[in-house]
Amino acid sequence: MDKRVKATLVVLITCLLVAGIVYAVIKTGPDPDISDNTTPTPGATSSVTPDPTLPAETPADTPEATEETTPEPVEERPGHLVRTDYENYQPNESGEIPIIMFHRFLEEYDGKDKEYTTTFREFEALLEDLYNRGFRLISMKDFIECNIDVPAGTMPMVFTFDDGTPGQFSLIEENGTLKVNPKSAVGILMAFNEKHPDFGLKGIFYVNMDIGDNTFKGAGTLKDRFEFLLEHGFELGTHTWGHINYKTQAKSAEDVINSLGKNQKAAYGILPDLEFYSLALPYGSLPQSDALKAYLREGTYEDIHYRHQSIMAVGSNPSKPSISPDYNPDYVPRIRSQGMEPVLQDLTWWLPKMTSDRMFVSDGDPSTIVVPEGRKDRVDTSKLNGKTLITY
Repeated sequence: MDKRVKATLVVLITCLLVAGIVYAVIKTGPDPDISDNTTPTPGATSSVTPDPTLPAETPADTPEATEETTPEPVEERPGHLVRTDYENYQPNESGEIPIIMFHRFLEEYDGKDKEYTTTFREFEALLEDLYNRGFRLISMKDFIECNIDVPAGTMPMVFTFDDGTPGQFSLIEENGTLKVNPKSAVGILMAFNEKHPDFGLKGIFYVNMDIGDNTFKGAGTLKDRFEFLLEHGFELGTHTWGHINYKTQAKSAEDVINSLGKNQKAAYGILPDLEFYSLALPYGSLPQSDALKAYLREGTYEDIHYRHQSIMAVGSNPSKPSISPDYNPDYVPRIRSQGMEPVLQDLTWWLPKMTSDRMFVSDGDPSTIVVPEGRKDRVDTSKLNGKTLITY
């Protein structure tokens, strides 16, 4: 055969074979054993649109979906943190609550009354220390009702002030306007609360109405001063008419009733709805008989009836909460603030001992009382007043 013919036949046959192979590939598609890297990886989102006529597939639970997680704290209001992860921070709402007793405040110590005088500088330092230790202020009313509304993990504390001195609180006049004196305990508290709103702006002032306008002596009338305190969240209580020593001066029921009824009547004369619901005993003194002690709680003077829900002592340890079976509203202990010289069982002595394992530690929710399982017997359930007891 001619060589040119043979070469032509070889080329023709080769072309036919290649054409056959290409046709076969197009007809059958790619080899299923060869990956084209288009298979979705686990967790990837498919771009295929599901058929709406078919039932949706329910994905199997993953370990992440069933794993228990720690509940996040909930801040229901600014500065009011509620937590339910009790095991993590150990709330104990059967613990003790410190009630602090203050008297005189001065810019510089004057050499008098070493045990009951605090300088403004020392008070400012004390507030910082208490805040950093986790204490937050509550009112006397909230203490009595155990209506504790402080952030979860913090410890409630009550401030009390006896005698109505101008270092505790006074007003000054600026451009015809009455303002709090910044050089007073209330002025310092208000400035501190601006920096730390969650600390609280609370306190109760026990006054002797027989000293009249000398109570919180300064600008404004006594009515102006009382109204300012009440409008800013503070409270007023009775410290008796005449600062009576009940142990030595109360010889009869009339003596006790006059000391309290006259004080309440004078308060009504300033503000008609100013009811003294709490009494601070001058000198921490009590009448010598139980019959006379009963008139500290309740009595009637002329047409004025008084009733005290808490009676405050002078010393010298933290108080049981009002839901405790051991709480005694007729003699509630207080801790004196340190004066110019330390005294046994004053606040400086107590602070290192007022740890979270001893004190009332809040869960942040005033509607619940949360305690460890082993301390549920430290709660008198008859005093819960609608609150829910929770143990863990």
